[in-house]
Amino acid sequence: MIEYLNNNSAIVWAALQEHLYLALLPVLFGFAIALPLGYLAVRFPRLYHPLINTFGILYSIPSLALFVFLPVVLGTKVLSPINIVVALTVYTIALLARTVADGLRSVDPVVAQAATAMGYRRTRRLIEVELPIALPVILAGLRVATVSNISLVSVGSLIGIGGLGQLFTRGFQLFYMEPILIGIILSVLLAGIADLIIVLVQRAVTPWTRAA
Repeated sequence: MIEYLNNNSAIVWAALQEHLYLALLPVLFGFAIALPLGYLAVRFPRLYHPLINTFGILYSIPSLALFVFLPVVLGTKVLSPINIVVALTVYTIALLARTVADGLRSVDPVVAQAATAMGYRRTRRLIEVELPIALPVILAGLRVATVSNISLVSVGSLIGIGGLGQLFTRGFQLFYMEPILIGIILSVLLAGIADLIIVLVQRAVTPWTRAA
């Protein structure tokens, strides 16, 4: 395996970079979109169940089917990385919007009322009171979405895209275990490192949870 890495370091490094790009960019996009959607589901209770049910349906769509179907909708080429980014953004939104909504719903109404009584307007109350309290729930969902995306990117290799997943297909085509093992190890390491980073961020921004 070391010999394969030495002889193919450029290929492995390029696959690793592509994997990071395809997995983490949708997390950023999805998180930015899921925050307002989750808030709307809480702000307007009638929207909660329709939105959550819709997100549940979206998340249940098989990833490979979505990768193949998106070029028809977006007008992109089948091998365009945009298809992977958009598909994983959809999955991230579907997962995080519910997490954001549930996190905000977990805020004690008494706390919100107390903030309002102290003169907090709705936006300030949301940013300074409700979101910090909901952060542990939201970041737990972010951990799941990030690890899930890192895993799902590899599925894109079946249509010619997919970062480290390309090492899997290369190994199967050549009946060669080394690239498969390297792809698996690097995927697991990426997922573990990403999860650890989010945990450390959570510990840094929610010190009161440690005290509890």
